[in-house]
Amino acid sequence: MEAKGQRRGIHCWSVAFCISAMLGCVQRVSAQVKYSVPEEVKVGSVVGNVAKDLGLDISSLEDRGLRIVSGTEDAHFEVSQKNGVLYVHKNIDREELCESASPCLLNLKIAAEDPMEIHYVVIEIIDVNDNSPSFQEEEKILEISESTLPGKRFQLPTARDPDVGINTVRIYKLSLNEYFTVQIRERGDDKVPFLVLQKALDREKNHEHKLTLTAVDTGNPPRSGTLNITVRVLDSNDNHPVFSQEVYTVTISENVSAETSVITVKATDADEGINGDVEYFFGGEPEAKIYNTFILDRDTGNIRVKGEIDFEKLDVFKLDVHATDKGQPPMSSDCTVIIKVLDENDNKPEIEVTSLSKLVSEDSKPGTVVSLISITDKDASLNGKVICTLSENVPFELKPSFQDNMYSLVLKSRLDRESISHYDIEITATDCGQPPLSTFKTLSIDVSDVNDNYPEFSHNPIELYLRENNVPGDIIFSVTGSDKDLNENAALTYHIVREEGTRAKTSAFLNINPDNGQISALKSFDFERVKTFHFHVVASDSGSPSLSSNVTVNVFILDQNDNAPVILYPLSSNGSAEGVEEIPRNVNAGHLVTKVRAYDADIGYNGWLLFSLQEVTAHSLFTLDRYTGQIRTLRSFTETDEAEHKLLILVKDNGNVSLSATATVLVRLVEPKEAFAASDVKSSSRADEDNNVTFYLMITLASVSALFLISIIVLIAMQCSKSTDYTSKYLQETNYDGTLCHSIQYRSGDKRYMLVGPRMSIGSTIVPGSQANTLVLPDRRKASEEVRLVFIFSK
Repeated sequence: MEAKGQRRGIHCWSVAFCISAMLGCVQRVSAQVKYSVPEEVKVGSVVGNVAKDLGLDISSLEDRGLRIVSGTEDAHFEVSQKNGVLYVHKNIDREELCESASPCLLNLKIAAEDPMEIHYVVIEIIDVNDNSPSFQEEEKILEISESTLPGKRFQLPTARDPDVGINTVRIYKLSLNEYFTVQIRERGDDKVPFLVLQKALDREKNHEHKLTLTAVDTGNPPRSGTLNITVRVLDSNDNHPVFSQEVYTVTISENVSAETSVITVKATDADEGINGDVEYFFGGEPEAKIYNTFILDRDTGNIRVKGEIDFEKLDVFKLDVHATDKGQPPMSSDCTVIIKVLDENDNKPEIEVTSLSKLVSEDSKPGTVVSLISITDKDASLNGKVICTLSENVPFELKPSFQDNMYSLVLKSRLDRESISHYDIEITATDCGQPPLSTFKTLSIDVSDVNDNYPEFSHNPIELYLRENNVPGDIIFSVTGSDKDLNENAALTYHIVREEGTRAKTSAFLNINPDNGQISALKSFDFERVKTFHFHVVASDSGSPSLSSNVTVNVFILDQNDNAPVILYPLSSNGSAEGVEEIPRNVNAGHLVTKVRAYDADIGYNGWLLFSLQEVTAHSLFTLDRYTGQIRTLRSFTETDEAEHKLLILVKDNGNVSLSATATVLVRLVEPKEAFAASDVKSSSRADEDNNVTFYLMITLASVSALFLISIIVLIAMQCSKSTDYTSKYLQETNYDGTLCHSIQYRSGDKRYMLVGPRMSIGSTIVPGSQANTLVLPDRRKASEEVRLVFIFSK
């Protein structure tokens, strides 16, 4: 039974040692340090300087949190974080910790962080002779027949001493007498005393003998215990039972059912009658668990299972069986039954996870240790050998340690938090028994963010259509970016790139809110001065280091009707729009009297001019072309027609709110000869005026052409920087018949827009609504489709 307790202690401490080595695969592991300390040493006694022996920097122990992370349930040792000294924290009783196991080893695991280090310290508890041998009973009574022959042996109770080695029972001494001596026989690890009869007994002379058996250990100083033996001399029953074997050995499986027969011992007695009838009993001082586990049939000697048999609790049972006859005095004999228990695969593996961190940075390198896995199985041999696996499709793997059933969970490949931010890793531990048993455990790991993503914009470039004459300070647009990172790594700020050169003059009048990307214009834009420009917005995150991206914003200024028509002809010397035209009376119907010329700085409908007669002295004489401004005669003149006619002409654009100007033409009818003479004089007098008008007209046309060429160059550059579907083109309207105007068209996406001049081609279609001054054109790539011009008015 003592050996049974010893094995149980050894098993428990072997499990503790496996657990203590669970951090064996961290970044740094040192060699073992071993100390020896006697039991019962004074609390506070120094065992050794761990920091010095392990080569640790004593000044950094407190910061690194040097501590003992495993050991016995109640910590018997502590380590000082000030000087690294390992000292006794609690009274040490070797017999309590290890029972009879020898040597008695305690395995401590000492951890330090930043960086993480695990060290193993083995402490051997040295036994001291602090226990005296003792017998379970104070007196042993033996009944011996007087017919017993000298040399007969009688087994005596054994003394118990929890100490080990030389401190346990080594010697039995018997008090001085003439009839008996003591003899010691070894049974396994036990020393069993026998009382040996040296001289025949004579009941008539002495019916009782008082003896003292002393058990002595060999400690320093030695300790002893005594047992009083009373020998009663009986009348002869001179044959004792004899077992067929002195030691019986049998093997059974654990978890066998109750009432299962284990073995039958057999003893025979040469006597006859009641002196030869044998009964069987458990001998010695069996522990209570023996009575709870096995039952002995006193008549047959059959040993059966009574209670639970668990290999993990005890793998070997040693039973002492006595056979006693019914003679007077009865005679007895003894034997030993050794029952070995075979292991069955009845215990599932146990998984213990020590997480170094449940939060792993996404920039961790492959090979980073994430967690330590310790697998234990109480079964033995193949039943206790465990294979550990991980769930599939995870960027982690298990690496075995130098010890069995110890693993480290390491990073196998790179992590990307933006793809997967959390992993539930299922650990499966399966033993090699038949059938195999498995245990599952889930380890949750979160991936922490690092600033590894640049800000992004949904579109690049961005096209902004802005009406001219905007209110300074108002928000005209909002730029919004996104970042796949988290928290400060995704917090964006915005700013406008201030370029050098002419474009910087425009972007200098833009302001952006750095927090939300709202862009406001500090000035009002004029379409007639600036038709398009672009600028760059940079979005930067708040990570460290910060990452940034930029987006190009192409701004197209949309025209508004903010310019009134300007009369170019007639233009008198004082600057008023008034002129005099002289024509012969004999002209026919349809004669061109003159042409009113006007210009509007706006484009599209805003610059499309219409001419109308507001006042005329004779409605039947003159007509005005509403598109060209040509004044022609409706019929031939008669003698009764007045010689002078006044025509008031209204020139207005087609803007949403129309703007206009007026011109006055005085038509004088003269005789043909006078007209011819007057024409010569007039031609010479008007030569200078025509030259001035031509000069102004040339300046105006040159300005419009220069503006047109600049727009073409800008749009061609933008087209080269964009994809084919998003190019912008400016095209000159070619249908010009004398009135100063211009038209521009451009493309955005799958739509084409035209800003038209004062006249449309035949077949144009007017569509009310939407943007003012805008024509929607189909894509010219679809050559088979009819080209249609659609005017869109704003309401």
